[in-house]
Amino acid sequence: MRPISENRHSEGLTPSKGPFRLSPAHIIPLSFLLAIAVGTLLLLLPASSAKGVETDFLTALFTSTTSVCVTGLVVVDTYAHWSLFGKIVILILIQLGGLGIVSAISMVMLFLRRRFSLRSRTLLLDALNLDSRLGLLSFLARIFKWTFLVEFLGAALYCIEFIPRFGVLRGIWISVFTSISAFCNAGLDILGPDSLSRYAGSPLVIWVTMALIVLGGLGYIVWFDIGRCVRDGIRFRFSPRQAIRRLGAHTRLVLRLTAGLILLGAVLIFLAESRNPATMGSMSPGDKILNCLFQSVTFRTAGFYTVPQENLSDFSCLVGYLWMFIGGSPIGTAGGVKTVTMYLVFANAISYAHARKASVLFRRKISDELMQKAAAIVMISFLTLLVSSLLLLALEPVSMTDGLFEAISAVATVGLSRALTPSLHTAGRIIIIATMYLGRIGPISMALFLARPKPEKNSISYAEGKFYVG
Repeated sequence: MRPISENRHSEGLTPSKGPFRLSPAHIIPLSFLLAIAVGTLLLLLPASSAKGVETDFLTALFTSTTSVCVTGLVVVDTYAHWSLFGKIVILILIQLGGLGIVSAISMVMLFLRRRFSLRSRTLLLDALNLDSRLGLLSFLARIFKWTFLVEFLGAALYCIEFIPRFGVLRGIWISVFTSISAFCNAGLDILGPDSLSRYAGSPLVIWVTMALIVLGGLGYIVWFDIGRCVRDGIRFRFSPRQAIRRLGAHTRLVLRLTAGLILLGAVLIFLAESRNPATMGSMSPGDKILNCLFQSVTFRTAGFYTVPQENLSDFSCLVGYLWMFIGGSPIGTAGGVKTVTMYLVFANAISYAHARKASVLFRRKISDELMQKAAAIVMISFLTLLVSSLLLLALEPVSMTDGLFEAISAVATVGLSRALTPSLHTAGRIIIIATMYLGRIGPISMALFLARPKPEKNSISYAEGKFYVG
């Protein structure tokens, strides 16, 4: 067995050399662009479309983009427009997009025992948004191992509902597709034209879908940290309280933010929708609570729905704007600017308001560089949202509520729509395609640029200027 080693002449995902050498900040966005292009060509094949259905270039491009960017906005019904081959292509694109193109290629290299150069490891490090090469390949292998295990368990649980309804083979296929799509926070489904609406009263389908969405959105760092604490707790016989105290600061913050957003969102949606006859007004009290929880979870980047989004009240839409923009947590499959990122922006403002020299969390100082990175990610995402919203409202005859909902859903790669996506004209579809792509790679690219300081450009010290704000 040939060992995996760092070698100057080793093979792998190495940035190009010479005058046109590409940095990881360029390679990662280009890898998504290449995957979208390949997916578009595959979906244009006659074999990808259902019998008697033709697919134009823009529809193929839109579907490939929404799959790779794990968004879920669609201009045609996935279950009806595409053949089995086309659905398989879409599912592969979803899996690649959820795990990351660079990570997927690296895993294939690892499986084939190809050597990783130092540059390849650096590229993979940036793709996973990590800060240490220690145990990098082991971390990658664990990501794929646990991803496939969770998706398998999700599919097995779905089979309990779908096999009796659709038959053995079709039930298994739908279960696998739905499980992967839910874990990757893609929101694409092959169940029918109304997502999970017909399963609004099925606790099994709703709870399994929420579990997959939340697990994908927590991030792998949180997974492995919780696993470590569980193992240590069993090994050293720690009490639950002692085990929880051994969790890392990042894990504790993510768990608190995730639980808080889900519960707060569910309460707000319940207040707004429990008496709305067009959404949850006719449901039993138990189903109302369950569907409010689901709506709160899916707002944060899932794309599935159990009630028509176009029938949500303006209050619920406002909650959706905020929850979609925030999204899931870092180093996972979710979109948005991420929970921790938004928390750091607020923490910085609170520290300044209280005249603190630094922000401290769980007795740990948050670095100034991290604060700056968080502010930059939020700003670039907001600017992307602003531009896409203005263009969409200017070029498409849509209302402010629907247009903003669509734009935020695209930039945060959520996939929810107020029945607007299929009615978009060519200009609107191109805007959403670009927004989904930028939403998937924009904050990542910004973080990578900021993570590579250039001392030669910062070596000059300038006199402090006098400016006024506020």
